Amino acid sequence: MELSLTAPQSTQEEERPESEKEILKLISTTIRIVCSEMVEFAKSGHPGAPLGLAEIATVLWGKILKINPKVPLWEDRDRFILSAGHASALLYTMLHLAGYDITKEDLKNFRKWKSKTPGHPEVDQKLGIETTTGPLGQGFGMGVGMAIAERKLRETFNRENYEIVNHFIYAIVSDGDIMEGISYESASIAGHLGLGRIIYLYDSNRTTIDGSTSLTFSEDVKKRFESLGWHTLEIDGHDIDAIEQAIKEAQKVEDKPSLIICHTIMAKGSIKKEGSSKAHGAPLGEEEVKMMREKFNWKLPPFEIPEEVKKFFEKRRKEWEKEYKKWETKFNEYRKKFPEMAELWDSFFKLKIPDDLEKFFPKYEKGKKIATRNASGDTIQILAEKIPNLIGGAADLAESVKTYIEKSPFLKKDSFQGQNIHFGVREHAMGAITNGIALHGGFIPFCGTFLIFSDYMRPAIRLAALMKNKVIFVFSHDSVFLGEDGPTHQPVEHLPSLRAIPNLVVIRPADANEVPYAWEIALREKRPVAIILTRQPVEVIDREKYAPPHLIKKGGYIIAGENIENPDMLIISSGSEVPLAIEVHEKLKEEGLLSKVVNLASWEIFEEQPEEYKENVIPKFEKIPFRVVIEAASSFGWAKYAGPYALYFCVDSFGHSAPYEVIKEKLGFTAEKIVEKIKTEIRKFKRA
Repeated sequence: MELSLTAPQSTQEEERPESEKEILKLISTTIRIVCSEMVEFAKSGHPGAPLGLAEIATVLWGKILKINPKVPLWEDRDRFILSAGHASALLYTMLHLAGYDITKEDLKNFRKWKSKTPGHPEVDQKLGIETTTGPLGQGFGMGVGMAIAERKLRETFNRENYEIVNHFIYAIVSDGDIMEGISYESASIAGHLGLGRIIYLYDSNRTTIDGSTSLTFSEDVKKRFESLGWHTLEIDGHDIDAIEQAIKEAQKVEDKPSLIICHTIMAKGSIKKEGSSKAHGAPLGEEEVKMMREKFNWKLPPFEIPEEVKKFFEKRRKEWEKEYKKWETKFNEYRKKFPEMAELWDSFFKLKIPDDLEKFFPKYEKGKKIATRNASGDTIQILAEKIPNLIGGAADLAESVKTYIEKSPFLKKDSFQGQNIHFGVREHAMGAITNGIALHGGFIPFCGTFLIFSDYMRPAIRLAALMKNKVIFVFSHDSVFLGEDGPTHQPVEHLPSLRAIPNLVVIRPADANEVPYAWEIALREKRPVAIILTRQPVEVIDREKYAPPHLIKKGGYIIAGENIENPDMLIISSGSEVPLAIEVHEKLKEEGLLSKVVNLASWEIFEEQPEEYKENVIPKFEKIPFRVVIEAASSFGWAKYAGPYALYFCVDSFGHSAPYEVIKEKLGFTAEKIVEKIKTEIRKFKRA
């Protein structure tokens, strides 16, 4: 392989002892053998990348990473992300060697049911797995979030002679990661902010599933990243000395993130499949593994680790423990010298939420018309003062989504003192970055955009849900009633599509007084939460006449007609349509028709309530068979609550460009039109 290398080359006085060269070479061979055995034993997997990355992994775990398997959640540990999640066999092998709770049996159970070693890494920081990866580019973006968290913690807590925050964010990224658009978005903001603690090793093996990257990928990656403000190096990814020296050079660059372009060979060490795309996503084959073992003169049984390698990592564990103890001693001194800062540190990492938040909530006068996004903006101002590690922003929509914390500056390259983040028009990266901030620890991140643009960040939302990551998504402009911007910006299918994601809590407050409680739910949740808000003003409900707003904590509750014993119907609604549903309820009463109105603000939270409570709010169909659903979104999914005799006032087609009052009238979202339709249909129902 002919390369023009820009990384520093070894000098004679830096020459590595022969014994160390041999053991590092043996570790690389061990990685190749064990990873190929894991994939072969599982009868599926991705052997090509792990074999090609053996030297890079050897240097990272053998010479570079600052971790402690005995204290895996150490706040000042280096973070390592395998953005190329398909190379998971490599990560599990290294965690096993390093001394995390990944055993030989776990390696044998690779890709098996309920194993610690699934096909792609799934976050378990106690095992050394910092994040879930697999969808390419996500790890790249999450690493940027982790670097933002590291930098902000460093500027918040470090004092002269007390650098209690001082670590790096390392990642292995692949050709596929670099091709994905999210990597451009994330790299752009990382360069703009000068996140010098990022060191990404790019596994440039120029091979994809379909063949050579030259089929679709001809740009100059080095120039691309330099133009984004990155420090770049280019090395032979199989040269252990070059790898170590490039990383050490990157560590010295404080004002730019670093990309080390490592030229590697897919499946290096394989006899017949080295450099072949066929090694990407299928086992090498028993015969090929057998030939590899012969090539490397490997006599050990499958999954066995050479004694020399075990001893090397025993020594590494002692070094890691020593490094941790040194930090622990310094932090204990810090705790005594700066008790208030130490207390703040504890509250940051425990994600402490004040018990008395409710007494600070804004209160809104009944009858006024207030957009719920505005109530959210008011709430954020209060929360930011009470929770200093609440941090976030919007995708160039802070003024529209109302995510701006007014008394705090924005993070910028020369100062990370604020709580606001300018994400730019980068929804996908924004989602991944907030995931990374949360995963790093110490912060509760939120991010905002229009609900329609949740499509642009859906993979990051889904990954947050898969990881049960504590992230708050703020989505405003939640229906066709955003008005004149028209159907390109009017969400229709988005509410049901978000509700379909497991572990994602979706909350759609009915009025301004419910919004602070929605935020409190989100802050106390251990899962991601999406708060859905309006652009248009919504009437503040009379809570002296109807049920109080704190009942939103139940997910769903009877807001009107609770004491009616034999209602003719059940009306179920959410968000800005709840005041309309109450108006319908009152007009029906005048017509001699009785109803109960359910505000179903969060399906997920409602479903977690006791069965008796749920039955009281939404009884079995035979008790109240005739039902009405009012929600300005697709009707998809509502049958679960509406049953076989339901009348839907929903939006099952794209919207229109017009003032929102006109849209309401034309689409039938007025009390008069809904009441007339109900009267007609309930007569038919009763006759039937």
